[in-house]
Amino acid sequence: MSNASRLLVVDDDQDLRDTLAEQLGFHDEFQVTVAETANSAIEAVKGDRIDLAIMDVGLPDMDGREAVKVMRQNGFRSPIIMLTAQGSESDTVMGLEAGANDYVVKPFKFAVLLARIRAQLRQYEASEDAVFQIGPYIFRPGSKMLTTEKGSKLKLTEKETAILRYLYRAGQAVVGRDTLLTEVWGYNSNVTTHTLETHIYRLRQKIETDPSNASILVTEPGGYKLIP
Repeated sequence: MSNASRLLVVDDDQDLRDTLAEQLGFHDEFQVTVAETANSAIEAVKGDRIDLAIMDVGLPDMDGREAVKVMRQNGFRSPIIMLTAQGSESDTVMGLEAGANDYVVKPFKFAVLLARIRAQLRQYEASEDAVFQIGPYIFRPGSKMLTTEKGSKLKLTEKETAILRYLYRAGQAVVGRDTLLTEVWGYNSNVTTHTLETHIYRLRQKIETDPSNASILVTEPGGYKLIP
């Protein structure tokens, strides 16, 4: 699944790290990378798009909470779930104040961690900080912007942003024209499918190498789908 969420698992316990990576890897919705030190985690979130980080507190080179603080200072906005053997209230508060979004105490059930991951991703996707990969572009709905691999920026209109966001969340399912009209424009009797088609046309002029032969925003029987 090309629009899988990218997770980073950071823990110096190899058995736990490998187990989490394996268990999460069974779910098509995730793409997992691992790190065993705080510094490697800090570098990882600089270099690649990471949608969520799972950070152990007790890392060999730095306290995980300090690492989280550095990651936030460097501009990392995706959710961070901290893993800790200490379940005290003060420990939790320290982690949250450092910039973590959630705290899971060891030992934990995988199903609980999985539910926390999904909940954090849902909240993140609805936030202004969300970042998605669409074809060769980095899509930032909050700033209505697409950035190319070379760093060039393409400004989007509010409606173009809403169309891309909705199609992305559909996970390559075909979205009907009426559904898109309702989701993007709301109930408005003056808006027709011609309006939508005009916006799709303009969007393709911006994002497609060959707009007449679309490979990212494609037309299907009954509607449109995004191939991210």
